[in-house]
Amino acid sequence: MPTQSTPDIATSASGAFGGQISRDSLSQQAYTAIRKSLMRSRLRPGQKLIARQVADELGISVTPVRESLLRLVSEHALTLDDRGTVMVPEVTLERCKEIRDIRMLVEGEGAARAAAGITDADIAALERIHERYMSTELKHNYEAALAANEDFHFALCRLGGSPVLFRIVENLWIQFGPALTYLYDEGRQPFVGKTHGHVLVLNALRNRNPEQSRQAIADDILIGGQAIIEKLTTVTTSHTEPT
Repeated sequence: MPTQSTPDIATSASGAFGGQISRDSLSQQAYTAIRKSLMRSRLRPGQKLIARQVADELGISVTPVRESLLRLVSEHALTLDDRGTVMVPEVTLERCKEIRDIRMLVEGEGAARAAAGITDADIAALERIHERYMSTELKHNYEAALAANEDFHFALCRLGGSPVLFRIVENLWIQFGPALTYLYDEGRQPFVGKTHGHVLVLNALRNRNPEQSRQAIADDILIGGQAIIEKLTTVTTSHTEPT
C-alpha cells in the first residue's frame, strides 16, 4: 500500500514562519516598542536613551534600534543633545499646558462620539479598566496605574470610531506620556477627596449624553493633570529665582 507523503513545510515559498525577519522589520518593532514606552510613561523627561542599552533590553542588534531612535527624533518625539545623545525631551510648563488643552478638545470630541453609539458591553469594558486602575493605584503600583489610565483613555477614543482622531490622540500621548511620570511624585494623588474623572465619564456614557461625556473627559484631563502643572511650576520657579 503506498504511503502518503507528508508535505514538506520547508519547501513553501515563505517557510513555516512566514519568512525571515528583515532588518526593516526589526527597526519597525524597535520603533513601536520605544514609541509605546513614551505613551505608557515608562520613560521620564530628560532620560538618556543609549542605543546599546535599549538594544540589550529588546534583545536585538544596535543598528535597528539606532534607526528607530533617529526616526523618533525626526518626528520630534525624542531629541538630540549637543553630544548627539538621544534623550526624552524635557516638558516645559507652557508646552504641558498646550498639550493638555489640545487633549481636552480632541479627547472630548472622541468621548462625545463614543457616547452616541456606545453599548452596555462597551461601558462594562471601560468599568473593568477603571477598576484595574484604582486597584493598582491603591497598591502604589504606579507604573501599572499609569498603563491602566492610558488604556482607559485609548479605549474611549477607539469607541469614537474615528481612526484619524485616534492617531492624533496617540501623537499627543507620545509627547505628554513622559510628563505623566510626575503624576505620583511626592505622593500626589490628584483625585483624593473628589469623584474620579473616569467615574464622571462612565456616568455620562451611561446617560448616552455626548456633551456630558465631552465635559467629563475634559475635567478628568484638567484635574488629573494638575499635579503635573504644579510640579512643573515649582521647577520653573526654582530655575528663575536669583541665587
